[in-house]
Amino acid sequence: MLRQLCKSLAPAAEMVSVLQTRLTSGTSGPKLAGKVAVVTASTEGIGFAIAKRLCEDGAKVVISSRKQKNVDAAVQQLRDLDLPATGVVCHVGKKADRDRLLAETVQQYGGIDILVSNAAANPYYGPLLDTSDEAWDKIFDTNVKATFLLCKEVVPHLEKRGGGSIVLVGSFAGYRPNPMIGAYSVSKTALLGLTKTLAPELAGKNIRVNCLAPGIIKTKFSRALWENDTVHDIAMQQVPMGRMGTPEDCAGTVSFLVSDDANYITGETVVVSGGMTSRL
Repeated sequence: MLRQLCKSLAPAAEMVSVLQTRLTSGTSGPKLAGKVAVVTASTEGIGFAIAKRLCEDGAKVVISSRKQKNVDAAVQQLRDLDLPATGVVCHVGKKADRDRLLAETVQQYGGIDILVSNAAANPYYGPLLDTSDEAWDKIFDTNVKATFLLCKEVVPHLEKRGGGSIVLVGSFAGYRPNPMIGAYSVSKTALLGLTKTLAPELAGKNIRVNCLAPGIIKTKFSRALWENDTVHDIAMQQVPMGRMGTPEDCAGTVSFLVSDDANYITGETVVVSGGMTSRL
């Protein structure tokens, strides 16, 4: 009888053991622990908020910008918060700078798992057909060409890690062009297409590609929309939530997209716009 009782209790004991293993298997750690992320144009605004959030969620982050003093200041801000970040000067339009950014990341951390391409330029405000050749070239060289080349250059590093994640920072204007930033809007529409084209091509390599499309976010870049009260009020009439977004509103979305929580999401664009209508 004692033997039969032990046999009857065995399945229950085994179940308890399994549950204990699951509860203590390290699932409570930061969701990006062990990951290495490169974030371009990340010394202020949306880029800095993304870098900070990825650090907070456990990743080792390399930030970058064109100016050494900006890189140093941003790295110090993160280190003051005990967040693991380093920085590299990088003008994304220069191949030597892009190569150095990736090489120094690999040298310091052993590999790359995540790329967030945030760098962008917009030197011209006004009607699209008044855009100069120089302004058009600068916008597309930075926003589209450099983004594509950086994706192309980082893929071998992601492959060595068995896969990874790329997030392109686009814009709500890619869906609804703003008449005063027409060329910029077209460049951001191109990023929507780049996301859709890269995603299936890289899926077989276990690399996911998604896009973030911020709406009206309060940064230096958008100051023309919030420094003037009248312009601000007109802009806010387009936003159902009735406020400008913050860089932090974008950061959590990116952290989700590069995490295992989004393992089955690729080729998508997430609009963070306070409810502004962008598509069906």
